[in-house]
Amino acid sequence: MTDSRLKANVTAMADVLLHRGPDDGGAWADASAGIALSQRRLAIIDCSPAGHQPMHSACGRYTITYNGEIYNYRDLATDLKSQGYSIEGGSDTAVLLAACAAWGVEKTLQKCIGMFVFALWDKNARTLTLARDRIGIKPLYWGQVGKTFLFGSQIKAIQAFSGWKGTVDRDALLSYMRHAYVPGPASIFGNIQKLQPGHMVIIPSDGEPREICYWDLRQHAASGAVDPFGGSYEEALRHMTSLLRDAVSKRMLADVPLGAFLSGGVDSSLVTALMQDQCDTSVRSFSIGFQDPGYDESHYAARVAAHLGTNHTELTVAPDQVRDLIPNIPLWYDEPFADSSQLPTLILSQLTRQHVTVALSGDGGDEVFAGYNRYVWAEKFPRSFGRMPRCARRILACLMQSVSPGVMNKIGGALSFSGQLGDKVHKLASVLDVDDVDMLYHRLVSQWQNPSDIVSGAHETNSLLSDDTVRNDRPDTVGRMQMLDMLTYLPDDILTKVDRASMAFSLEARVPLLDHRVVEFAWTLPREYLLQGNVGKRMLRDILYRHVPKEMIERPKMGFGVPLDAWLRGPLREWAEALLSETRLKDDGYLNPEPIRSAWNRHLTGTRNEAYALWTVLMFQSWLDHNRAVL
Repeated sequence: MTDSRLKANVTAMADVLLHRGPDDGGAWADASAGIALSQRRLAIIDCSPAGHQPMHSACGRYTITYNGEIYNYRDLATDLKSQGYSIEGGSDTAVLLAACAAWGVEKTLQKCIGMFVFALWDKNARTLTLARDRIGIKPLYWGQVGKTFLFGSQIKAIQAFSGWKGTVDRDALLSYMRHAYVPGPASIFGNIQKLQPGHMVIIPSDGEPREICYWDLRQHAASGAVDPFGGSYEEALRHMTSLLRDAVSKRMLADVPLGAFLSGGVDSSLVTALMQDQCDTSVRSFSIGFQDPGYDESHYAARVAAHLGTNHTELTVAPDQVRDLIPNIPLWYDEPFADSSQLPTLILSQLTRQHVTVALSGDGGDEVFAGYNRYVWAEKFPRSFGRMPRCARRILACLMQSVSPGVMNKIGGALSFSGQLGDKVHKLASVLDVDDVDMLYHRLVSQWQNPSDIVSGAHETNSLLSDDTVRNDRPDTVGRMQMLDMLTYLPDDILTKVDRASMAFSLEARVPLLDHRVVEFAWTLPREYLLQGNVGKRMLRDILYRHVPKEMIERPKMGFGVPLDAWLRGPLREWAEALLSETRLKDDGYLNPEPIRSAWNRHLTGTRNEAYALWTVLMFQSWLDHNRAVL
């Protein structure tokens, strides 16, 4: 195949990712080696043509295509220049390329602070190396069509390759039905997989790919349990404050306008406060509100913004605006993805991109600093219910579920209860019969408790949830839950949601709470430094309260959701009924209609809130409609 033909192929692949990089594009090929690389650029640092990619090293040996940000690239450049290496241009891409040429890929990865994926071609060794950042902030998919090795930031780039054909991996579909996302390294297609966080893969021109883990979160979690931080809480607080200030400062580096997502919760308020504290001008902050007061946090965000003195922009969203996004979800997410907070995240990203190109986000705080309610449940469950006979717990669960969630929500509203009381009571009832905390966690993270009943011809694969060695890494239950969340839910749900939603509008989202130095130190902290009584994120709160009064923040956790249960019974009912019809489910041949139709009927009658389980089916069915041509 000629250079021009190879370039045409990879250009077509890159062009479907125009939304990820509208500012520039490029392609390079070497037909003699059978290699071609392409890239779409969202220009953030050194927006000049000097940052054009694919980029070649000064020595001519290496060619790189790269997505992300290396926040300490100036420090790396200083080190390289002191050792006599030259760097062409002022972009972090040029520094990364020079570092790989000088120090090798793995040593360079150990030095980098950032979010990134890249592909590096070594002309002399005739190897292609792919690498992904430690936490999995940026995505990378790879697979083969015949003898051709393909990769891209999203699956749609691989699908654009001439001759590509996909087959739904039914085992991956089963995992999706449990989690509402496809856990890595699998993808929904059997011939495509995700490169895992903290990994690199080396593909020789004449051999099998070799995958290497260069940073292991499990190892850091395990070593933190064995050798915890020995200082006082005040000492730990000082060190964490220093790390977080530096993490935020590094992520404020940009040659384009930047701002912050601000919900008024602990995580986003802390990130915004640390930005404003290190900025001479008012930080741009952004939030959205909802007409339904049960889901609206905008007034909290406005109070925090006013106190910090940010230049705040708020949009109140009508339900129709959010619901209108639903048909396009498969276009943005490529795989079935059923975290319904994707909807407000898309709206917030669209709003923010009208004003800035980069936004700092508070994502990761719950996983790193023990903020989820399930961590509190793990502490309280054995004390509250552990001594109660299982049969008694089942009876109690039946009593709790005898009143519909809707009725309980109305009672909660009359009693000024913050949040959806009925959903919380029914969720607690659903786990009362578990025998241990690990089973509790498994139940809480499952949308369908028996997904093998839902997916035809599939088997549940071994995963971290069934891995007995996880208990050896973290004997403490809260730490074990955090580790599992950071290895699965964080990269495959939270970070996927934010990446696709922000990139849909060419907005770069940065997550300072997931700086790997912050993560590594957090794993050494005693549990009581993170979780105190019924309150998580103790350390983040104490840092935040130096900037924002406590009474502005302290309230029950709401999340970033939409009234999905009511929408499915109301304005989305006709759309959902069409996707969930028994005839259609049978004809498609992937899902068993009986349990799905039963859940749909329970939801419509209001006896149970089955919205989140049903949303997994609806998002798969919608995805299927968009992908029939390639299946």
